[in-house]
Amino acid sequence: MVAERVAIIGASGRSGAALARALPGCIPVVRDAQRWAATALALAPRIADIQQHDALRRALADATHIISTAHARHAGAVIAASPPGARLVFLGSTRRFSRWPDAHGDGVRAGEAAFLASGRAGVMLHPTMIYGAEGENNVQRLAALMRRLPILPLPNGGASLVQPIHQSDVSACVLAALHGSAQGAITIAGPEAMTYAAFCAAIAQACGLRPRPVLPLPAWALMAASPLTRLPGLPRIGPDEIRRLTEDKAFDITMMRETLGISPMPLAEGLRQTFRPFSP
Repeated sequence: MVAERVAIIGASGRSGAALARALPGCIPVVRDAQRWAATALALAPRIADIQQHDALRRALADATHIISTAHARHAGAVIAASPPGARLVFLGSTRRFSRWPDAHGDGVRAGEAAFLASGRAGVMLHPTMIYGAEGENNVQRLAALMRRLPILPLPNGGASLVQPIHQSDVSACVLAALHGSAQGAITIAGPEAMTYAAFCAAIAQACGLRPRPVLPLPAWALMAASPLTRLPGLPRIGPDEIRRLTEDKAFDITMMRETLGISPMPLAEGLRQTFRPFSP
């Protein structure tokens, strides 16, 4: 019986590093040795750029299972460089469902198509907004913004839905997909959708702030004002991000629960863990 050898492509990134911590015997595959060293994980990395086929093929040569946390547009390159019998798990994104066309979402859709057409064993997971990873800039950036602003200007008053997922649940889904028999594409998200305004209020409470009053503004006005976030002391928010706040991001997670066996943690608990120093 061949011993399991798990390679993690993009192991120096946020999700990749979280997975490397959960898999102490893994093979980290990274582009930058210095960035990997910054994780302080005691694993010898293999250096390979995902766009350099020969180097990537050598890095993956003895892998029985491969996790790719690189952008899903690279799925075809990973498949081409992987041993034929290796089980593959890719991290995609729910941006593939966005009605707003952009390079990110287009790349995820192309990567999913390449994976499904390959017939390879494995899963592409599509997480919604991920929070709770070391160094993440989703809830942390919103918290920083609310520490500086007495009111919160939001497109359409923050009425659109979001369904964020904690990094620990993302990692649990990856491990379940890695060692299970699931096949195809699976969307993963938090347990329930909520308005963006409610999400911001929950973040404020978790990090020791009073929820900020919401100032409803048209999306076009906020997009026009977005260059102001380049000022020192303000987290930068681009016009594309503001536009995406106008669409609902609520997802059915039946497959996550029934196929992967993962029930995600409630937002309040995830935020408590994220902002533990601020929690009562």
